[in-house]
Amino acid sequence: MDNSSVLLGSQIQKLDDKIKASNLPSDLLEKIENMINLLKATLKSENASFINFENVSTYVDCITSLPFNKETKDILDLHSAKEILDKNHYGLADVKNRIIEYLASIILSMQNDPGGGVIRAPILCLMGLVGTGKTTLAYSIAEALGRKFERIPFGGMGDARAIRGQSRTYADAEPGAIIKKIVHSQSKNSVILLDELDRVTENARADIMGVLVELLDPEQNRAFTDHYVDYPFDLSHVLFVTTANNTTNISTAVLDRLEVVQMPSYTDDEKLAIAKSYLFPKIQKQTGLSQNQLTIDDSVWPFIIRPLGFDAGIRSLERTLEGVCRKAARLIVEGKVPQGSYVHITSENYKQFLPN
Repeated sequence: MDNSSVLLGSQIQKLDDKIKASNLPSDLLEKIENMINLLKATLKSENASFINFENVSTYVDCITSLPFNKETKDILDLHSAKEILDKNHYGLADVKNRIIEYLASIILSMQNDPGGGVIRAPILCLMGLVGTGKTTLAYSIAEALGRKFERIPFGGMGDARAIRGQSRTYADAEPGAIIKKIVHSQSKNSVILLDELDRVTENARADIMGVLVELLDPEQNRAFTDHYVDYPFDLSHVLFVTTANNTTNISTAVLDRLEVVQMPSYTDDEKLAIAKSYLFPKIQKQTGLSQNQLTIDDSVWPFIIRPLGFDAGIRSLERTLEGVCRKAARLIVEGKVPQGSYVHITSENYKQFLPN
């Protein structure tokens, strides 16, 4: 046996030890042990191949990383959930009430069936224009329950294999996004956000919606099979949350599994409160400005909130404030502000700080 075969044999043995140390389901363990035995058999022939070993090794790494029996402990405290929603989101009273009611149903189910863990509540779909807080609301739900949070962007997705994975018969095969996120979270009861369902490409829409029908049904997703993993994984403990701008491009079968929560546009008064109390202090700190290095007169805020007209969300507002703070930081660094003084934005000079 040459040196390369000895090295390969050593690597195969390490792989074998890794499998035996893992806590895999018995039938899956048997399947992988057969793959290892085939690798060992090739060592005795002239067909010993590092390529075959790499393929099996990558597969074993994926399988042994799956949290078949790992879960985070849920926080079943509705009062705490309300505090988290109020901390992370200003206003949105109706939306937050809907989410609190939704969480109450989940918490009650878990209290009545402590060992079950299967979530049978409808899948929330946060529907609204860009920047209205859909993604951060989904994160707040995960924080309220004390669960890991993962996000899968569907915008521009053009192949169902991106979700379900690709068979290992292909050279560049890899698991789909669902399995990747489960591995990353190391928890079989994480919160997974399926973001922008309505923005998948037109040519792949039917296939992707077909996978979603299975994914969002607790009776079917308890045995979700990724083509790469080629073994059913129980997703019934996962809490899926979805977002979309509208329902136009979402199939009827998928919509039947969703409970749509309409996200309202922010009013100017709400934006003013969010900008002054949340965004401005945060962006000041990110830009390196101390609290007393930049002040903005009350008369200027209406121009900051609507620099280019109406916007339903707060992303434009956030970008505008970032621009204002960066310009103020530049003036200070270039020495154009007297030592010990501060940048003062007034109704006379505000235009030089706002986008053209």
